[in-house]
Amino acid sequence: MTVSHTPTSSGFSAASTTDEVLDGVDLVGRRFLVTGASGGLGLETSRALAARGATVVMAARNLDKNRDAMNGIRGAHPNAELEELEIDLGSLESVRAAATRFLADPRPLHGLILNAGIMATPFGRTADGFEQQFGVDHLGHFLLARDLMPRLVKSAPARVVVLSSAGHRMGDIDLDDPNFERREYDPFLSYGAAKTCNVLHAVEIDRRFRDKGVRAFAVHPGGIHTELGRYMTPEVIQSLMARISDRPQALTWKTPEQGAATTVWAATSPLLDGRGGEYCEDCNVSPVVDDDALDAVGVAARAVDPARATTLWEMSERLVG
Repeated sequence: MTVSHTPTSSGFSAASTTDEVLDGVDLVGRRFLVTGASGGLGLETSRALAARGATVVMAARNLDKNRDAMNGIRGAHPNAELEELEIDLGSLESVRAAATRFLADPRPLHGLILNAGIMATPFGRTADGFEQQFGVDHLGHFLLARDLMPRLVKSAPARVVVLSSAGHRMGDIDLDDPNFERREYDPFLSYGAAKTCNVLHAVEIDRRFRDKGVRAFAVHPGGIHTELGRYMTPEVIQSLMARISDRPQALTWKTPEQGAATTVWAATSPLLDGRGGEYCEDCNVSPVVDDDALDAVGVAARAVDPARATTLWEMSERLVG
């Protein structure tokens, strides 16, 4: 089975919102898990799905903040079916414990949305010694998805949505040095590598599990002002602006409702039935391109290379144990 990457014409666009994408969609009886659910895109994704009747497991590191987020959703949607799950993606022990707690409940899982992430951080390591953007944005989610996959298969048809970014064009993953042990660290090179990993992860999930009813998609939400940029020092912002100064169209900002629209579209759209392993932006499947320019529409060919996706998976298996 081959992946088409043929662009779709959903009728939605960069300006579409979560509520527009889900208008008329009935998600009663469907259960989703969203990481990074306490703020930003994760919060809006959780709200939008719950508003259409889905049960949403809101996974986050800070339980108090997550509960405040849940109360906010219930204020707008009193009948929202929400659950909480504590998880720190920077700790493999925490990820394993969260998966164990989740799997103790026999109910199905129809959608796993790997939304949480960090961006352009100073150099640092996770609790397990991995470079933190690679460790949090990829390895933590890799382990979570791997451990929850039997439940997704049992609940099929099911989907996994992995939040990537057009930032995957800022840098490729060095499969021989993913933790910057031999190279000079650059926050955007690391971010680009992590976001490339997110696309490759979706490609390999889809290849391994599509015959069992689980399909996967990578998503570029667009540029949104969220807590993702909390590590952006003036120096880092200046570096980013220098990279995109000749590409003003790359600076078009979305609201959280617009940014999360592609996520909920990828998680629910019947237009994607029978498809997977693809990269979505602006509520459509995007083409594969050879251009690494930040304002290019589509996904870099290197990020959907099936051989590299398999290699990354095998390396990630070894790293998480």
